[in-house]
Amino acid sequence: MKTSLMTEKKQQPTFEEALSELEAIVENMEKGALPLEESVQAFTRGTELVGFCNAKLQAAEQQIKKLEADGSLSDLTVSGMQPGEAL
Repeated sequence: MKTSLMTEKKQQPTFEEALSELEAIVENMEKGALPLEESVQAFTRGTELVGFCNAKLQAAEQQIKKLEADGSLSDLTVSGMQPGEAL
């Protein structure tokens, strides 16, 4: 039985797990072999996953912006590298 991210009572998947599931859905839909009802269900699940992944990405972006704003990232260096040097 399939459950949605919105109604599932278990722990939410990680970003990577959600993205992997979304990629599998896209792959199956691109094959074009799903019956109409399953295609609609897969599309619905895919839109839920896109929303979930977008929310996770926006939260991560906000965390990075906050760290940049308070100077937390300016003090970080990679061992053996000079500030501003490309990896």
